[in-house]
Amino acid sequence: MSVLNATEIMELIPNRYPILFMDYVDELVPDESIIATKNVTINEEFFQGHFPGNPVMPGVLIIESLAQAASILILKSPNFSGKTAYLGAINNAKFRQIVRPGDVLKLHVRITKQKHNMGVVETFAMVGEKKVCQADLTFIVSPNAE
Repeated sequence: MSVLNATEIMELIPNRYPILFMDYVDELVPDESIIATKNVTINEEFFQGHFPGNPVMPGVLIIESLAQAASILILKSPNFSGKTAYLGAINNAKFRQIVRPGDVLKLHVRITKQKHNMGVVETFAMVGEKKVCQADLTFIVSPNAE
């Protein structure tokens, strides 16, 4: 059973189709961690060009999926409710396996540092038991609701 469904996710973050890469949130510990799910289907627009006859989810979109999960975690904090989280930096990104249609991405995010409206999250994406991507993401939360 999900903690947040797609409609509830859209109430938190501004992303919408075709750039919303989150189906539901499995687990959420405010100010600590989140696990969310992205079901990768052949109907994704990016598979039309990446690559015809050999569909592969672009690595940058895996990072975007992780960043969206991080945004949900950050914006569920009472300190940042109603605000917008922006990606400020990507560090130590590693891609370990190709993601294809039919895969279920489990997005894991944990806050490692936070100071005022900035922080760092440690992230990784799994398909089954295999880690497909990892990265440290820096976030900045807007001072005003947008």
